[in-house]
Amino acid sequence: MGDVKSWDAIIVGAGIIGLSLAIELRKRGLQVLILDRGEPGREASWAAGGMLVGSESETLPALQSLAAASARMYPEFVHELRDESGLKIDLRSDGTLLWESDAHARRPAWHPLPAPLPDLEPNLPAAALETEPLFLREQCVDPRDLVTAAVKAARHRGVDFSSGDQVISIDIDGGRVTGIHTNKTSFSSGTVINCAGAWAGQIGPHAFPTRPVKGQMLCVVMPEKNFLRHVIRTPDVYLIPRSNGRLLIGATVEESGFDKQTVPETIQKLRSEALKLMPRLSEARILEAWAGLRPGTPDKLPILGTTPTMGYFVATGHFRDGILLAPITAKVMANVVTGSTPILDLSAFSAARFG
Repeated sequence: MGDVKSWDAIIVGAGIIGLSLAIELRKRGLQVLILDRGEPGREASWAAGGMLVGSESETLPALQSLAAASARMYPEFVHELRDESGLKIDLRSDGTLLWESDAHARRPAWHPLPAPLPDLEPNLPAAALETEPLFLREQCVDPRDLVTAAVKAARHRGVDFSSGDQVISIDIDGGRVTGIHTNKTSFSSGTVINCAGAWAGQIGPHAFPTRPVKGQMLCVVMPEKNFLRHVIRTPDVYLIPRSNGRLLIGATVEESGFDKQTVPETIQKLRSEALKLMPRLSEARILEAWAGLRPGTPDKLPILGTTPTMGYFVATGHFRDGILLAPITAKVMANVVTGSTPILDLSAFSAARFG
């Protein structure tokens, strides 16, 4: 099949970035194929916490306009995916309680607490924290809901998928992309977009400086459903409640290559940091622990836009912000790919910055 049929665009990598872009390109009338080395959506996107972090204290200055635009797009983004997939997506807007290492730094994104802390979080013992947190009007989403719905929505729109495809080479003729060779077959297209996350740098002809940055986390469930309402972030640990009663505890930032093993001692340390905050978490049942590989870059900024090869584009290196940046990345990259002007300046994210 791949040797005969041609697509308007081939996307390498079926994480949330590749899926969102595929849907956006289909909206613009392109025939799209997504290739993935594994099962769609099961790498960094599946492992993510889903906090839509937009606060200035935690977002690099160069990324702030992109992050803010994407956060604004999120309710509509989720609404569309729900609509087209018929699936539930847990998007919560209760906000975040943030304890910074510099507890007295007050920034524009900060709001006074909407109520006294004991009313906001009755299960958070006052003794656990000596300072009042910052309140951020942030949302959080369940990334597993999100990618499951995005895969279904993409299929619904007529996006083609091919799983278990290891890209061997990008085919180039006269300085222009003509298709892709994988371990199984070849696919023909004059447009290829590399959305392969931590693996993006392994695909020629351009050695994008992406690397895997490991994050370990665990998921627990409490006997009572609304044990925690807000996302809680401290310098040592974060807690993310889900509407189904689950609670995520995360997450490490480790340079461990492509190793995705969880380390029992590390998981135990995360759990004990969470217990220091909320001793009642000792009642929680551990459901699962996992590790994901975030796509890091030397300057912690994504790589977005054109490459020196005609028809070859890149959208990778989103590090900890892939879930947050999916809607805006899809919009700006669809503009770049179809030759229209992006709604935001992407010069800070050009692959050319690495020389």
